[in-house]
Amino acid sequence: MIGLDVHDAGGYINDDAGNATPERDQQPGLKNLRTARVMAPGMCITIEPGLYFRDFLLNGDYDKANFNIDLKFLNLEKIKEYQAEVGGVRIEDVVAIT
Repeated sequence: MIGLDVHDAGGYINDDAGNATPERDQQPGLKNLRTARVMAPGMCITIEPGLYFRDFLLNGDYDKANFNIDLKFLNLEKIKEYQAEVGGVRIEDVVAIT
């Protein structure tokens, strides 16, 4: 599941009928995961948490029923200093399952 291109996850394979197995979870926070496979010894995978400075989130313009974001814990002034220039950060770690 580590490829030569960005996000070569290979985590949702198709069965003989063309259905993705296992099915992608649609819950907030899980629907963007790139795999739902059971990890087994010998497999390698990247863990790529990302932090992106999105205007609609920072302005509170989101469906509050599906997101639990408390902006009081964010230093919005400091975020705005970096927002235009940086936009966000992604950390990538490669993990070997043992």
